[in-house]
Amino acid sequence: MRRVSDGMPKFRAGLIALVVTVLGTYLAFTKDIPFTSDRQISAVFRTSNLVAQRSPVRIAGVDVGKVVRVERYRDSDLALVTMTLDDDTRVHADATIKIRPRLFLEGNFYLDLQPGTPGARTLAHDAVIPLAQTSTPVQLDQVLTALQSNTRGALQEAVKGFGDALGSEPSAADDARQDPAVRGLTGGEALSETLKTSPQSLEGTAVVFDGLLGQRPGDLARTVRGFGRTMRALSEHEAQLGNLVSDFNTTMATFAARSDDVRATVRGLAGTVGAARPAFAGLRAATPATRRFARNLTASLPELPGAIDAALPWLAQAAPLLTDAELGGLLDELQPATADLAALGEATRRWLPRIDAFDRCAIEVLLPTANVKVDDGDFSAGVENYKEFWYAMVGQAAEGQSFDGNGSFLRLQAAGGPNIIKTGKTNYGKEAMFGKPVLPPLRTRPAYSNQLPPLRRDRPCHENPVPDVNGPASVGAADGSRPDAAAPDPAGVVGLGDQPSSLPKLSARMVGG
Repeated sequence: MRRVSDGMPKFRAGLIALVVTVLGTYLAFTKDIPFTSDRQISAVFRTSNLVAQRSPVRIAGVDVGKVVRVERYRDSDLALVTMTLDDDTRVHADATIKIRPRLFLEGNFYLDLQPGTPGARTLAHDAVIPLAQTSTPVQLDQVLTALQSNTRGALQEAVKGFGDALGSEPSAADDARQDPAVRGLTGGEALSETLKTSPQSLEGTAVVFDGLLGQRPGDLARTVRGFGRTMRALSEHEAQLGNLVSDFNTTMATFAARSDDVRATVRGLAGTVGAARPAFAGLRAATPATRRFARNLTASLPELPGAIDAALPWLAQAAPLLTDAELGGLLDELQPATADLAALGEATRRWLPRIDAFDRCAIEVLLPTANVKVDDGDFSAGVENYKEFWYAMVGQAAEGQSFDGNGSFLRLQAAGGPNIIKTGKTNYGKEAMFGKPVLPPLRTRPAYSNQLPPLRRDRPCHENPVPDVNGPASVGAADGSRPDAAAPDPAGVVGLGDQPSSLPKLSARMVGG
């Protein structure tokens, strides 16, 4: 028969007691819950100041974590302290942390954590609080070190020098460099003179500080937060900050070496400020228009995606037109035409001066000549000679309407008489021509001159004068005389001039017949 046990077996009871004892001992000495991982953050200090592992981390005197590791920060002289925090502890980006001494009975130091403002970003696991947001306590030895004998002597010399600066009389060299209003005064007297204008300066300072407060509540706080972010960024880039300080020191040394030039530049700033005031006034006047433009541009920005979406199909259709098969092929076909066009341009460049010379000849010589009216007395046509030429052609055509089996012929009443007339050498056979009118000719109308109008072939056409067809031999001569009738020679032959001529140009008018 199976025996029913009245209690827990002794082995099981002893095992449970052993486990409880081990856990209690672990919790008593480690104060950690096993198999859990606390959130860790780190902080950079100028010195760890005897902070050791297991040093507490407190917020308003309440323990919220402990230090788990103290080490060197990135091969520098700074210390990196890593700590664990409770899960419900929220630390923000603007948090600050200080090393403070514990109570006399506690000994050592602890970390006083200020978690920051709730509106700031919450620090994640393994975040690092920069050096600008940490501080260490001042020790008594540091205070005493600051007041060593050499420091005290330097402080005494500084106080004595400050007293001499306020009470000593300036030298001539010092006065030469000072403003005329304070020359001959001691430093204290000059400072008293300065205080007379202090109310105006303080009034301007008050205006500046009022402007620093901003236009809306919270502007100054936002400015301070931005300045804090700037300082944190500078602390995270210490090497670059050191270079900046070194470069600034070099710049200041350069300014000191060129102090005379800097002083002259400062004196010239008065004129610059006077010229800048109208410019700033104009800029201030332009600000409202710029602000309106910015508002209008901002209002149009929501429409920009729609415009882009509407343009995408057009761009998709236009893209094939820009390929080698389309636009590229057109350019290949246009290339020979471009070369021919270039040659045409070069030929045009040489041709234009010639056509210009021809146009000027026609405008300045040919057309004025054609517009001259020939003065032929009672036989004057009264029109320009180019019209008279065409009238003659019409009359010539009318006279040449007679024809026979040999073709058209011109009927002239000047033929078949006893009188012989002779022309000069013609342009055809270079020989003289003869005619036999019924009555002797009285004269040629207008008289044919033996002098051709002047023509200079060594100069452009437009530089030649307009021919004077109404010369001294014409009916309307300048002296009002009329040429006499041509007298017959002894052989009974009347000459019509010795210059080469052609029958169409002969305008001999017959009397009678």
